[in-house]
Amino acid sequence: MKIPVALVWLLAFTNVLLIRGESNDATICKDHFMLDPRPHSVSILEFGAVGDGKYLNTLAFQNAIFYLKSFADKGGAQLYVPPGKWLTGSFNLTSHLTLFLEKGATILASPDQSHWDTVSSLPSYGRGKRYRSLINGDNLLDVVITGDNGTFDGQGAVWWEWFESGTLNYSRPHIIELVSSKNILISNLTFLNAPSVNIHPVYCSHVHIRKVLIETTVDSPYVLGVVPDSSDNVCIEDSTINVGHDTISLKSGWDQYGINYNRPTTNVHLRNLSLKSPTGAGISFGSEMSGGISDVTVELLTIQSSHVGVAFRTTRGRGGYIRNITISDVILSRVDTAIVADGHTGSHADDKYDRDALPVVTRVLMRNFTGEGIGLAGKFTGIGESPFTSICLSDIHLQTSSESWVCSNVSGFSDDVTPEPCQELMSSPSSCFAGGGIYGVDTAARGYYSW
Repeated sequence: MKIPVALVWLLAFTNVLLIRGESNDATICKDHFMLDPRPHSVSILEFGAVGDGKYLNTLAFQNAIFYLKSFADKGGAQLYVPPGKWLTGSFNLTSHLTLFLEKGATILASPDQSHWDTVSSLPSYGRGKRYRSLINGDNLLDVVITGDNGTFDGQGAVWWEWFESGTLNYSRPHIIELVSSKNILISNLTFLNAPSVNIHPVYCSHVHIRKVLIETTVDSPYVLGVVPDSSDNVCIEDSTINVGHDTISLKSGWDQYGINYNRPTTNVHLRNLSLKSPTGAGISFGSEMSGGISDVTVELLTIQSSHVGVAFRTTRGRGGYIRNITISDVILSRVDTAIVADGHTGSHADDKYDRDALPVVTRVLMRNFTGEGIGLAGKFTGIGESPFTSICLSDIHLQTSSESWVCSNVSGFSDDVTPEPCQELMSSPSSCFAGGGIYGVDTAARGYYSW
């Protein structure tokens, strides 16, 4: 008895979910961070801060945080930032802290390089130094950064000029970077004009980002929205991100440094997002993915006026893997290429990388996509010695204006897809739950990637 193709597809898709099991838990976003009131609260005004946009308040923020450390074992504390423009350089947070920006409050990043310290690169990215981010945290627990739609303004234009002119000695700072921290909530805020990345959780667990607006001008070079990096149990939801480069980019380390650090990005749930990226991708994986990226659920996206809708990027020498990815319910509009999977993207940290460290891309399901004003439906270019496998497409309908699909070194299955995909994506549906093994940018991007 012949089984209808749609039923075979459903069985294949179900088997993928069963194989993946609870590790890819799409309920991550349902486990909302509990916002218990802090028993103690102080205003930044109590530490001599002036909100005129000119007075440098770095010391005021540093002193306030130092004072609030004493409440960590007493239920934590809140630092309240009232309406005004609060110019500052870098400062560190502490555990059991809420940083609250009132409506009309803007934390302005100083455009003076002398107000930014330098720190070592992250161990999963290599040697060298970089500028410390505006808001920092290391080995923290229970941190909330929220407000009544208060604003962080990175005043990044001067950094973009320095970056494009090649006059920076170190990588540009981010607005928020939290390292090796747990139980983080970032919500109800606006982020403008980041020098580089807006929100960068790295080596973190249980990160919840919701109801944020992130924007830069379209010509901001290599400015990204949110970058979950070697982190687990991450939820990003109910947000709008319009930046020059990738809006959300999942990463996990660079070449041999990421392989040796060996911390993947896993258990990630992205949902209900409006995204725009004129020179990058709405959602991207890699190309720095040497620690691995797995068990990611993405749903309910609107991606418009972007270069790429969904991108998977890697290259020889990366090692690592991208696997167990489900992306569904995506609306695309005015996108140059809807889906890209490229095994030849990205520069290397240095010349010590292992050319035999081949990345694996496998078990990727994309379903229920619609698109209008699409240039190219998809471009899949795997690596000859490590082709992309189990790339499975279902219920995808794109109105394209040029050649529809480009494929090489890729295999998978498709059902109910228009335009009709290439032959490499029309194999047996059993390929959608076939196992995959784990094998042992351009130059201008180096200033951004040397974290």
